[in-house]
Amino acid sequence: MSRAAPQPEQPPGSVLLREIREQPEALSRLLESSGEYAAVARMIRARGIDLVRLVGHGSSDNAASYGVYAFGLLPGLTALRDSISLSVYYGADADLRGSCVIGLSQSGQTPDVVEYVERARGRGAFTIALTNEADSPLAETADAVLPLAAGFEEAIAATKTYTNQVAALALLAGYAADRGDSLVDGINEVTELMADFLPGVERRLSEVAVALAFVGRMFVIGRGPEFATVREISLKLLETCRVAAAPLTATDLAHGPIAALDGLFPVWTIAPDDPLLPAVRDAAARARAAGATLLVSGTGAASIPDGDYYIPVPKPSLSVLAPLVSVVPGQVLAWALAQAKGLDPDRPHGLTKVTLAP
Repeated sequence: MSRAAPQPEQPPGSVLLREIREQPEALSRLLESSGEYAAVARMIRARGIDLVRLVGHGSSDNAASYGVYAFGLLPGLTALRDSISLSVYYGADADLRGSCVIGLSQSGQTPDVVEYVERARGRGAFTIALTNEADSPLAETADAVLPLAAGFEEAIAATKTYTNQVAALALLAGYAADRGDSLVDGINEVTELMADFLPGVERRLSEVAVALAFVGRMFVIGRGPEFATVREISLKLLETCRVAAAPLTATDLAHGPIAALDGLFPVWTIAPDDPLLPAVRDAAARARAAGATLLVSGTGAASIPDGDYYIPVPKPSLSVLAPLVSVVPGQVLAWALAQAKGLDPDRPHGLTKVTLAP
């Protein structure tokens, strides 16, 4: 279980920041449902599933990016972010026998995710709803329901529902690999790391936000499991700060986008302490040579030279869980930068919490 950590004084009305701080508690709640994850994993193994299809929108789709790696690295299953449009809008009639479909939706109400899961079930897939709402349309449509257990999320920008989705996919993949107990222990460790990490990163990024208040565009780069982090940080900056943040793999940066860089175009580098670090380090060096301001975070941040701002991230014992911690600086900067720009991070203009239309 997570332990309490000293917190800086919270500004009044800071719903987003409060929910960022609730993430250790939300992860602990998720683990209370670990038996349900173990049971669904047994169904996956019993059915001989060899392909996992993940569908969602926004932060849920970003979590699906992580799921590709969780299922590939833990049980060795092929996983992909499937196209909702092919099935729901173009009517592609694929044979989904042998597939497991996981529909990710905080509310369980996103219409085309629900319809995708319904069609997939009719085409032979074993369907799973991963949702915060057990009585939602998505839950009613699927063969099995896994509780997200994030609790009520009031801020428009998802934080604890995203990290609980990432942890949930890791937990399900771990049980499918017959390694569930080690994943439970690993997520418990993450709650401790996160609780200890949050106060310092809030102070640090409140300072960085003032220096970056002029920023209107940014590249966020990384690779591997951390590409989910790259995508989620970009989304948080887009929706809370009006920063045109584009997610790129570290290698994609060199194939054209680097031509856009200058001193007013920051590059946020998510550096993993894993075999992909050299590729990320090379991309960061190219960005620096192009004159970009360089923000560096992640478990391998210390290995990236010449950064302008460093936000080192503690490394979990299970490296596959690092994205749970490495996303936190992006969430906090989204809050702090919105404040520095005079925006309301809790109520981004033009957004609502539940997607009720395609």
